[in-house]
Formats: sequence, structure tokens, C-alpha cells
Amino acid sequence: MSIVVVGGAGFIGRRLIPILEKQGADIVCMDINPAAASFGERVKMVRGDVTQFDEVIAVVSEAKPDRLINLSYYIGSDLPPRVATKLNVLGMDNCFEAARLCGVKHTVYASSLAVSGQQSHFGERATTEDDLKHGDNQYAANKIFNEWQAKDYRDKYGMIITGVRPANVTGPDKVSGSVDHVNCITRPARGEPVSFPYRDAMRIPVHVDDIAEVFARVLMADKPRHAIYNSGGHTISLGDLATMVREFLPDAKVTFENETGGRERSGNFLIDNSRLVQEFGVQYAPFRQRVLQIINDIRKDAGRPPLKGA
Repeated sequence: MSIVVVGGAGFIGRRLIPILEKQGADIVCMDINPAAASFGERVKMVRGDVTQFDEVIAVVSEAKPDRLINLSYYIGSDLPPRVATKLNVLGMDNCFEAARLCGVKHTVYASSLAVSGQQSHFGERATTEDDLKHGDNQYAANKIFNEWQAKDYRDKYGMIITGVRPANVTGPDKVSGSVDHVNCITRPARGEPVSFPYRDAMRIPVHVDDIAEVFARVLMADKPRHAIYNSGGHTISLGDLATMVREFLPDAKVTFENETGGRERSGNFLIDNSRLVQEFGVQYAPFRQRVLQIINDIRKDAGRPPLKGA
């Protein structure tokens, strides 16, 4: 099987591509910075800008892939409007259109939990893929439109296009998007203090290794039952996450300016991922195990021995 991974040298792509390699796929990784990652012999690295259709179609038409996945986007809402639209909206359309013209059998893209907006819109219940989308910042609006773009292509051309809505993806090298849940682990692992506004701020982290596995399973399916899947994750407050970190790092200096006030300000953190679990058999490792993994990744980079689970 031939697969084009757009943005494959990024945070998720660096974990996804080795999974696809192990399954025997021949992979073309198109990235604006291909030097950011190194893979095996089955992976061809190509420099390409997702915002330029001629570059995307050149890569896809040459590779003639069975599958295409787009992981190229900007997490955040601080870009100038034109730049955000060009990358997150036009870039996505370039992938869909290239897939259409080249007869790609299954196209997958990354949406986001951001489309749901604040948890307060849903009360204390888990959101599903069928709920109304309340996301109102730049990034959320771009992802909402991506989901509509995918539907438009499916409806007009009969394409198989599937979206995954990752929750708060976490890992030792995440540096953009929602990173407070990352910094709550990585900063103490480096021996650095860290402070947050609210102890009861809620997140739903999912480890990058887990989300890479999710994308791999969805991508390799011929025709998923649904057009969109919530990844779900582990619902936790930053205060409880800090407590978990201190189980491994008793001297961790994690402080909070306020005990309460964060929960009602939190984005979507109760999420139903039963579609994904039932169809693809996804099971996440215990989050405590992932916290220790991140701590030990940081310690390894610093040349320090790993900690053992308590």
C-alpha cells in the first residue's frame, strides 16, 4: 500500500509514520521541513508546502497513493487571518482536491476537539460527534470549516474522507497549542518551577503515541463507518495532574494562583469516543503510565537515568 503523509515530519507524523512502516506501507512524507525527521528505507522524504496546490498535486500524482493523510496545520489562533486561512483551510482543500484528482481511495485529516468550544455548552455530559459545534476562535473555526469541506467533497464526489478530532495531545516535545498539561509534566521533569492560573482547569490529554495509533487504524481502514471520530482521552484537572507528577517527582514545584475558577473556563473535556473504541478497538494506556513515560523521555534527553513506577 502507498501512503502520502502531508506534514509527516511534525509532532504526530513522527510517531505515525513508523507505525505505517511496520505494516509494510510505502510512504511519501511531504513536509515543509523534511529535515525535522528521519525514517526507514520505505519512506521517501519530499519538501512541499501544503498551501501551494502545484506542490501538493505534484507529490500526490507521482506517488499515486492508496491513502493520504493531512497533518499539516497550525494549532493556535494568533495568526493573521489570511495566513491562517491559507494554511488551515486552503491547505486542507489542496489535499482534498489532489486526492480527488488522483483517485485516492481514502483520505484522512486532523480536526480537533476545539470545534466543540467550551464544556459549559454541554453541562456535565460527554460530547458526541453529532453535537453542535460551538468553537469560536480562529483555530476552532478553521477546523469546523475543514469538517464541512470534507462533507462537501464526500457529497459531491463520493470520496471517502474521514476526520479524527484529537483531544489535548501530549508528549515531551509538544510546543504549540494547548501546552499547560504538557508543561505540568515536562517543566518539573527538568527541575523547573511552573505556575498556572487555576488548579481546577480541566483538560483531556491523550498521549501522542496513542493518537498516532488512532490515525493509523482509521487511515488503514477501507471505508470507516463514520465521517468523524472523537479521540477522547483522560479527563483530569491540572491540580490532579500536578499530584500525579509529584508521585514520581516529590519535589516538583507546581503552583496555582487560584484554587477555583478554571473549570467553567475550560474547553471541552468530557468526550464520548465510543465510535472509535467500538469500531477500531482502541485502548489507551493508563494515563499515569504516560506521565511517567514523558518524565523519563525528558530525563533521557538530559542524560539522567529513568524513574521507576511507584
